Amino acid sequence: MKITLLGTGTPAPSLRRASSGYVFDFGNDIVVMDHGPGAHQRLLEAGYQATDVTHFLATHYHYDHIMDYPRLVLTRWDHGGDEVKPLKVYGPAPLQKINDRFIGPSGAFALDIAARTQSPASIAVYHARGGFGDRPRPDPKLTQVAQGDVIEGADWLIKVGPARHVQPDLNCLSYRVETDAGIVVYSGDNGGIYSPFIDFAKGANVLIHMNHFLSGTELTPDYRQMSGSHLDNAETAKQAEVDILVLTHFLPILDKPGVKERMVSEMAEIFSGTIVLGEDLMQVPLSASEIETAD
Repeated sequence: MKITLLGTGTPAPSLRRASSGYVFDFGNDIVVMDHGPGAHQRLLEAGYQATDVTHFLATHYHYDHIMDYPRLVLTRWDHGGDEVKPLKVYGPAPLQKINDRFIGPSGAFALDIAARTQSPASIAVYHARGGFGDRPRPDPKLTQVAQGDVIEGADWLIKVGPARHVQPDLNCLSYRVETDAGIVVYSGDNGGIYSPFIDFAKGANVLIHMNHFLSGTELTPDYRQMSGSHLDNAETAKQAEVDILVLTHFLPILDKPGVKERMVSEMAEIFSGTIVLGEDLMQVPLSASEIETAD
């Protein structure tokens, strides 16, 4: 299992950090989780093509987690001829509606898809890329999931868990990846010290967690509960008894000189495990020994 952070930023514009995106490479299967603005460019920079991706999992439908989803689907479809199997897509309700609003018959890219499936020139390109006969529309295989569901691969499984964010406006999920190589939990956008999520993450080797801002700087108590902050994340990792806490989803202020150093110092007073500050294109360590070897 090889895990790469594609985007470690937020909706805030940044040249340093793309928005949320993660890739889990299992060898035969390439699983992408979330795909916000800029994440697809990072996917290419990490050495993957859209046609390599077999599964896509969405945690929720904020634009900083989903905006590059149509790029993934359309690029994979456009450049794959008819040899690439349909992309397997998983996400919370209303998955079908979200997909249709992007690539459905009346979706944002309906005219583009119509041109690429009907124009003689586009059909010729399709045939040149290995396709035969009429060009089909993009047709990802959609599976709507909820807490308690399990997604299974040949040598991996992913459990669907809770996240506390902006419900009921958006359904929000987290994912627990279990393989022989270890267990990795991705929080999606989860905030506060949320007992159901802590139970879900219990005993993981790695917890990749939203670290949006510094605790104590929140606008309201509700804001702190919906968006991960550094002291709450340290307590979450402590109670979940994880080995490594990987921080991601940083607002730009966290990249100012001295801020991250103070943040990690304060977190280390609560959580005694390893704390990793995520960066775009970073490969996630599965054990502390991997970090020591890299050093």
